[in-house]
Amino acid sequence: MSSRLKENQGSDMEAHYHSMSDKTLMRLFILPTLVLLISINVFPLFWSLFLSFTKYTAKMTNIWGKNPEMIGIANYARVLTDPEMWVKFITTAKYVIMSVAGEMILGFGFALLLQTKFKGRGFITTLLILPMTMSPVIVGLRWRLFYEPNWGMFNFLLGLGRIDWISDPSRNLYSIVIADVWMWTPFVMLLSLAGLSAVPKYLYEAAEIDRASWWFKFTRITLPMVYPILMLALIFRTIEAFKIFDLPMGITGRGAMAPPLLSMHLYNVSFVTWNTSFGSSIGYIMLIMVLAITLIFVKYLNKAKQ
Repeated sequence: MSSRLKENQGSDMEAHYHSMSDKTLMRLFILPTLVLLISINVFPLFWSLFLSFTKYTAKMTNIWGKNPEMIGIANYARVLTDPEMWVKFITTAKYVIMSVAGEMILGFGFALLLQTKFKGRGFITTLLILPMTMSPVIVGLRWRLFYEPNWGMFNFLLGLGRIDWISDPSRNLYSIVIADVWMWTPFVMLLSLAGLSAVPKYLYEAAEIDRASWWFKFTRITLPMVYPILMLALIFRTIEAFKIFDLPMGITGRGAMAPPLLSMHLYNVSFVTWNTSFGSSIGYIMLIMVLAITLIFVKYLNKAKQ
């Protein structure tokens, strides 16, 4: 009897699964992933937005004893009216412009050089992409040793003497830019190589027949065809440059030596002084800035595709 009952139960369950549609099964499999994504991404996003309009700290002493106190847009007004915050905005903008411009120019230049076939091309390409495979914190710590003014190799190789690239406020921003360009130029190079390989060869052959100059072929064939890929690289690197944290943390640390970048200041406010609500407002202002710049780039990307 028990075996018959098990057989009947098994047949009922099999019939039940057969009766379920493919869409229902797909939703059952996707539902746990959606719940996990909502719990670890969407909820903290809206919770931090709520906290940005409050006076609240995430210290353990206040979690149980005090609820967030609504103060409206006071945190946002404090961010936008503080002269020191505008110094951090300007410094972050300088960093983004210098690092992204350097990566775009060098990455596209290396791609143009590697487009031609020569002996050892694959080996050189492999060497060039090694920096982007490393952990940013490890890269920052290695460059910190490289920048050491007393025995570091950077000043020695360039013949600059004992220049302090780490604690000098007039130079440490450039030290992070150099390390960031060294690490992420291969990313732009790989995307540029993919775009260059997709350019039809017959366009260059037709230009050769018409005796077109190299500048004409570059400006009328190469650059317009690779422009959408370059815009994608520009979008990705701009977003990453705005929120960079691990590389400057490895090179300068978060103390007084650190350059006034928004990401470093956000970390100090939120996780050192535990001013959670003010840190949330800084984070959302950074988010709005990144979204605005990204939308502008996407607009030009769509025009390039057309």
